[in-house]
Parts: sequence; structure tokens; C-alpha cells
Amino acid sequence: MLIVQKYGGTSVGSLERIEAVAKRVISSKKDGVKLVVVVSAMSGVTNDLISKAEYFSKIPNAKDMDLLLSSGERVTSALLSIALNEAGYKANALSGRLAGIVTDSFYTKARIQNIDTSYIKKLLDDDTIVVIAGFQGIDKNGFVTTLGRGGSDLSAVALAGALEADLCEIYTDVDGVYTTDPRIEPKARKLDIISYDEMLELASLGAKVLQNRSVELAKKLNVKLVTRSSFNTNEGTIITKEDEKMEQALVSGIALDKNQARLTLRNIEDKPGIAAEIFTALANENINVDMIIQNVGRDGTTNLGFTVPENELSIAKKIMQNVLGEDALIETDSEVVKVSVVGVGMKSHSGVASKAFKSLADEGINIGMISTSEIKISMIVNEKYAELAVRALHKAYELDKK
Repeated sequence: MLIVQKYGGTSVGSLERIEAVAKRVISSKKDGVKLVVVVSAMSGVTNDLISKAEYFSKIPNAKDMDLLLSSGERVTSALLSIALNEAGYKANALSGRLAGIVTDSFYTKARIQNIDTSYIKKLLDDDTIVVIAGFQGIDKNGFVTTLGRGGSDLSAVALAGALEADLCEIYTDVDGVYTTDPRIEPKARKLDIISYDEMLELASLGAKVLQNRSVELAKKLNVKLVTRSSFNTNEGTIITKEDEKMEQALVSGIALDKNQARLTLRNIEDKPGIAAEIFTALANENINVDMIIQNVGRDGTTNLGFTVPENELSIAKKIMQNVLGEDALIETDSEVVKVSVVGVGMKSHSGVASKAFKSLADEGINIGMISTSEIKISMIVNEKYAELAVRALHKAYELDKK
């Protein structure tokens, strides 16, 4: 049996925690399984490296940043390998390069293109625990690349798929996937099982248990995922294919995404192709546009509003000024959040949206934008109502009840 385990930053946040991870890895190894262990940087290290770079430049060279940021995961992988070898278990630490992970050249947000697993398989055949630095790879020119925030999850899932692993375990500082953030709603309940599609929606909408690209890849490669805590032995949450049981649940969870900002373009020319011009310019800079609202045109002009990640607001505004001109009327609002209702049961039930709107209205919360899909309803609300909105929706759908 082959298992890929991934340990996040808080799980390896200190030397003592790395030692605890080593003991957990050894416990798994004693069961006779082959192990590939993917690790993140120790908690706080990546932010510290970013702040060091920003000491010299507010917009540092992306290629240099990848070389810098990838060092955090290599440190963790080396330390864990040292701990395992000292405990009498053969282990070998690999960088993304040595692990054969090849990506495109979009530095700081690279995508995995292929993985040469030959060296990893050779080590596994030699009964070696393979410890791999997550979050990184190399491009075709041999330059170090990183996969973006949460990229270690993606590394683990991609490796599990390439190696045809029996299981991919994602260890974090929480017991699994909850109906919402327990820090906001104490009545939040841990889910035993959830579909890829629901988890993908929750991850992309702000739930931080798993990175959304990793869930998408797990679904594509049919990788069985389990997310659980590295600090206890509790059963986690299984992420797998949708089945009939899951359809019985009307709503599975409420997600909150605070990394949201809204741009409104006022009085732009109402002509064919203007939206394509705007969103092509944003796409060319890899700016992820989420919710979009365009008003009915009047007097040859229209208003267009859309949301982007808050940390990309400044560059999005600059792009819009390049497209529309420096005198363009562009309004920005970073004091917004996105709250979302997710569940495969929505496909076969009516009245889900009206219940969401009514529960927020009862709390005096105004909805700025709405977006829907087959299994989700997302709403933009003022930041000051974020936690109240989550609690109201959680209560409305009785998610505290099994």
C-alpha cells in the first residue's frame, strides 16, 4: 500500500512539532506501507521571507521570489528526514526539482505539467521514506517555480495521482471539514464525508482546510483524499465521489471569503466587445474575476461591477485605467466579503436561495451582489456583517443537526 501524507505549516511549526510528525510517520511506516511525505514551510516562515524581500522592493522579481520562497519547504523536508534517520528509519529529502515536478513558467503561480516519478519509485523500492518539499517545482529551463499559496496540498495530490497512491492524507490543525468555521459558529459540525464538487466549492469560496486547485486535481485524477488533524488521532473527513447519500443533504456548508474587493466601472461606453476587452486584459495578467454585474445601458453608457481578490485590487484598478484611460470613473471597495451556501442537494430542491436571502434580510444585512451555480449561492455583503451572516445562514439551514 502506498500513502502520500502532507503536513501543513502549523503541523511542522516548531522543532517539537516536526519531531511529533516524525513519530506519526513512523507509526504509519510500522503498518508496512510505502510512504511519501510532503511538507510545507514551518508556520510564519513564508511571510517572513516575503517581508525580507519587501525590505528591498515592494514588487520584487517573481523569479527571484520563487527561489527565495521555495527555501522554506526545503528546510522542513531536510529537518524531517534528519529526524527520521536519527530514529532509525531510512529517509531521503527531495526538493521539487529532485522529485521530478515540472511546471510552466508562470512564476509565483506555476501549474504542474508533469511529474517524473522514476527517482521517487526507486527510493520507495529501497524501503525509503521519501520526504518532499511541497509548493515547488522547476520549469523547462530549470528555474525554480512555486505553485502559489497552499501549493503544498497541490504537490501532495499531484504526486498521489502520478504514483497511483492508494490514499492521500492531508494533515492540518483541524479535525476535518466543518459545516462552517467553528471559530465563527461554535455549533459547526464536522462532516464525515463530502463530495469533490462540494469541497471544491467550499475551498474556492474561502474554506481554508484544502486548497481549491488541489481538490480540482484530486477529482480529475480520482485521488481519494482524507483531511485530518496532525495533533490527535480523530477520524477526519473523506473527500470522494458524490453518491446518493450525499444528495440527501440539502446544504453541506457555509463558506466565508474575506479576501474580496469590488471594482465598479462607471459610465463606460455601452458597445459590443467592451466586456471582452476589459476581462481579457485582466485575464492576461492572471487576475481572477469572480462575480460580475452589468447594469442596463442608458444614454450609450453602462456600469459594470465585478469582484477580484483583495490583494489584487490595486493591480486590477491599474489595468482598468490602462484599458479605459486615466480619467475613467473607477470605484473600489475593499470592505466586502463573500458568504456562500454550498450543497449538492440544491440540485433537486427549490427555495434554497429564498431561504438564504430571507435569513440575511431578517438580520438587516444588505446583499450587494449574487452569483449562483447548481450547488452554490454566493453573496457579497459588507465586511462588518461577515460573521453574523455566517451564523444566520448556518442556523437557517439547521447545519448543527446531523
